Amino acid sequence: MTPACDECLRRGHLVGLLAPRVGALLGDRSRPPAGLLALADEDLVTAVCGAGARGDEARLFLASFDPGRARSALVAEGVEAACPHGEDYPQALLDLDDPPAALFVVGGLDRLRMLAGNRAVTVVGARKASAYGLEMGRGLGRGLAAAGLTVVSGLALGIDAAAHRGACAAPRGGAVAVIARGPERCYPTRNRELYRQVLERGCVVSELPPGTPVFRWAFPARNRIMAALAELTIVVEAADPSGSLITADFAGQLHRRVAAVPGRATTRVAAGSNGLLRDGADLVLDARGVLDILFGVGGGPEPAAAKPVALEDPALRRVLEAVERADAPPELSALTGLSASDVRAALGRLELLGLIVRAGAGRYTRAVV
Repeated sequence: MTPACDECLRRGHLVGLLAPRVGALLGDRSRPPAGLLALADEDLVTAVCGAGARGDEARLFLASFDPGRARSALVAEGVEAACPHGEDYPQALLDLDDPPAALFVVGGLDRLRMLAGNRAVTVVGARKASAYGLEMGRGLGRGLAAAGLTVVSGLALGIDAAAHRGACAAPRGGAVAVIARGPERCYPTRNRELYRQVLERGCVVSELPPGTPVFRWAFPARNRIMAALAELTIVVEAADPSGSLITADFAGQLHRRVAAVPGRATTRVAAGSNGLLRDGADLVLDARGVLDILFGVGGGPEPAAAKPVALEDPALRRVLEAVERADAPPELSALTGLSASDVRAALGRLELLGLIVRAGAGRYTRAVV
């Protein structure tokens, strides 16, 4: 049986019921008005539906809600629910003005309680990220999880997925994915395998009950949960404006620390994250730097470092060093003095060793190890 109390469980299902009307109310605006989700049930129904037939439908739902049937439906979907009145609910969410009345969880409340009890870092960024950004997101996720921290993100394409892939590849640590629909199904569907991997190491959570589809407003709404769950939010790459900056904004409002990874000054995908650095966010280059922010310089656990690879072949060393200055085989050939075929052979060997990764269109970048 789910520990969520009847009243909070009813409220969580009410938010799911009203989700389509919230989307219609907002129109082109994606971000719910401040305080909307903090309204009492009757006030929320009135604000979203008005006094007409739609409001009557929602009021009838409130009057006839059957908590026993709702719990049985959750069990059938493999979902549990926590509320602020129970010990499984992450206490950090209570810092929000509008904490979810019910948090719907796949992966187990015991695991959620354990992960929420760890120190946590939220890692977010662009969906259409650069190869550099993806590699940084993966490296941060892996390094932080390896140090025993909980990695929070949104399971979105791009940086979010990269951070969770890194966390799932670490020898320890865990991941919490906050999604913008009912938690029993993966979104986006392209990340189904990653969803499965996260559930092996952590939890998938949402304030929306099972069966609730995706709505635009739910993305910035879930961002506040991501910001609240962690004591530090890291933006790896973000345009301006972007959902990642909304997460950073929520973190700032909650007096949480905000950090960013520096990006190329001439690319739009890093304009928002570079702007955060300009405005005083902590600069992050690797997992060790994050631990320095959280624990003080040199403090805290050490991220598990990959065993260094000794490159005895001078051609491999030359190509690896050249990748830091150029990313295409013709340029690498000119820099190293090696033939095109030798460069391609070296790139293949370096990729197998995990020292470089493909950046698309025949280009390469150094891996974060």
